Amino acid sequence: MKLIIGITGSTGAIYGIRMLEALKKLNVETHLIMSEWAEKCISMETEYTIDYVKSLATNTSDEKNMASSVSSGTHRVGGMIIVPCSMKTLSAIANGYDNTLIARAAGVTIKESRKLILMARETPLSAIHLENMLKLSRLGVVILPPVTEFYTKPKSIDDIVNHGVGKCLDQFNIEHDLYPRWGTF
Repeated sequence: MKLIIGITGSTGAIYGIRMLEALKKLNVETHLIMSEWAEKCISMETEYTIDYVKSLATNTSDEKNMASSVSSGTHRVGGMIIVPCSMKTLSAIANGYDNTLIARAAGVTIKESRKLILMARETPLSAIHLENMLKLSRLGVVILPPVTEFYTKPKSIDDIVNHGVGKCLDQFNIEHDLYPRWGTF
């Protein structure tokens, strides 16, 4: 399986990093696109370097490279995950405004009827955010905010992040051990 991973400039950059770490460990081919603000959030929120994050991906493209392979429907992939997904990016996708490679690749994912997961990061949500999410959901896009669960009794931030990443992987039926399944603890 091949997946496009978009990381945008919303708080929660660790989710995108952990997604790449998990997919690399599972030998899933990835094509990474990071926005300018994603890089700033990674620097502000984590101890990871941009070079480390890029090293986790099989391939990378600059967000301004609209000629990248992932901007075309002829580029075969299993789907795309935007993690985290800013409301700016979500709005661009919902309204067909392909101003960045992340938005363009997401639009292509939709038009090619491939799975698109948006780990939306914002709170509180305005009516505009909710309307954009509803529009995308009606098109088959999965809106998967990283909502913390407590039935597994998370003991660390890593446990919480792993659960969110695992829920995304579940959408693609990718086997993982990032969190315990209901009834197994």
